[in-house]
Amino acid sequence: MKPQTLLEVRGANGSGKTSLLRLLCGLLRPEAGSVRWKGEDVRAATDGLHADLLYLGHTPAVKDDLSGRENVIFGLAQSGVGVTPREVDAALSEFGLGGREELPARALSQGQKRRVALARLALGADKLLWIVDEPFTALDAQAVELVQAHLARHLVRGGSVVFTSHQEVSFGGLPVQRLQLTQ
Repeated sequence: MKPQTLLEVRGANGSGKTSLLRLLCGLLRPEAGSVRWKGEDVRAATDGLHADLLYLGHTPAVKDDLSGRENVIFGLAQSGVGVTPREVDAALSEFGLGGREELPARALSQGQKRRVALARLALGADKLLWIVDEPFTALDAQAVELVQAHLARHLVRGGSVVFTSHQEVSFGGLPVQRLQLTQ
């Protein structure tokens, strides 16, 4: 994938969008062929791929017993990104969760949990490749615009993004490549 590529994967439920993203991350093995990152098979080059990758799955991966702050710190640590509580609090505030940083995630709505997960985008700028599954699910219009802005900024910085969506989204004139999956 070339730098500054924005690839939207579309398709009906069950068409394989999430499976494709999991293949790209090396979480699934292809039945045939290979998936390569920087010339190496992703299954063999996991350290190199993971050093470059920020992956946000379809489910928010937010633990109910942890606070929003703890969830973001833990999620980023899994991606090799170290952050300070102050940085995390600023990201959570940007995503509309200011004042809720210490609440256990079980006290948050589904949309707020999604925002906790997406706050990692504000802190993962050094990752070259962002793979994001359904980033706009359970979000209001303002949050959708915020996520779009983060994805666009990542492209401008030289990163690449692969995402899935059932919604029409715009990136302010940035070119979007689309892959339509069929069942």
